[in-house]
Amino acid sequence: MKIAFVGKGGSGKTTLSSLFVRYLVDRGLPTLAIDADINQHLATALGAGDETAMTLPTLSAHLPLIKEYLRGDNPRIANAEAMIKTTPPGAGSRLLGVVERNPIYDACVREVGGARLAVTGPFAEEDLGVSCYHSKVGAAEMLLNHMVDGPGEYVVVDMTAGADSFASGLFTRFDLTALVCEPTLRSVGVYRQYASYAKDFGIRIAVVGNKVCDADDLTFLREQVGENLLCWIDRSAHVRAAERGAIHPIADLEPDNLAALATLRDILDATDRDWHTYQRHAVEFHIRNANAWAGAELADQVDPDFVPGPHLRPQSEPAVGSYS
Repeated sequence: MKIAFVGKGGSGKTTLSSLFVRYLVDRGLPTLAIDADINQHLATALGAGDETAMTLPTLSAHLPLIKEYLRGDNPRIANAEAMIKTTPPGAGSRLLGVVERNPIYDACVREVGGARLAVTGPFAEEDLGVSCYHSKVGAAEMLLNHMVDGPGEYVVVDMTAGADSFASGLFTRFDLTALVCEPTLRSVGVYRQYASYAKDFGIRIAVVGNKVCDADDLTFLREQVGENLLCWIDRSAHVRAAERGAIHPIADLEPDNLAALATLRDILDATDRDWHTYQRHAVEFHIRNANAWAGAELADQVDPDFVPGPHLRPQSEPAVGSYS
């Protein structure tokens, strides 16, 4: 199951992403966390020191490896260089499991605070004026396009702030989009913008309230987002300690806040993914990109008869030991 955490900058989406990742890992569930935010803070939120966080390998730095591995022997893709971020899988493509041993994970996934984490890479000084951050996020989009996760397996993505993810088809890759919303008009405004963009694609959105201090905050959120308010996180001493660098066991999180994470998992587990629609969205955004900037001939990369799913589960060596 794939879940994205989105929201206004400063709303706490990285905090919620890390709490949910730690909640899943604590229960021994197969989990892969991906930091796809322009501000790369998920590693720190999971307990990495600044020096460790700065030296993690990045997906964007390993883009040639990622393309070459995922391409496999797909005859519709002439070479790895011909792949773009939206290239969908087809017959002959290599598909990924959530937890397995493969060259991409060996190069890019590391264990941080007990969680398996991949980071897209920060927006560096040399990118200023000549690059778009979505070129880095494209590596994550490739992974998600080629992943055949199943029930009881989780991919948790900390996304860019606001509605930036709509600059690509990345927003269609998730079974649930958790929109982290503070009890403020600005935060609610981002929710409304996101919801308006997502409705045409059938994207499931659940609002997770954050920094809820009292009954007035809760009433405000209920009035503004209605039935989309799934759960909420109260002001938390556990979270405040983590923001100061003291990462305590997730079991020590306040009971009401633990219950909110359980509710989030329950609704995610109740999702029944339509793999045909999942692939159709991937193809649609690939053709849009091909026609807009990449070259209309790249539409020929689409395999019209291919539908991914658990029946194509990769038979790779299970992941063992630490990725540190």
